Amino acid sequence: MKFFKVIAKIFAVIAGLFGLTFTIYWFNLDMKLVNKVYFLLQKHYDTMKRDKKL
Repeated sequence: MKFFKVIAKIFAVIAGLFGLTFTIYWFNLDMKLVNKVYFLLQKHYDTMKRDKKL
């Protein structure tokens, strides 16, 4: 019986991770996060002082 409980917990964790990754894929959340980070980094790099030496 203990073996089946361990297998059931492992299956539940795998199913939960699959559900999480499927939700991220379905709503394109990874690219939405990258877009927000991109604009934050763009603001940072636009305000940096430039060194014009080549």
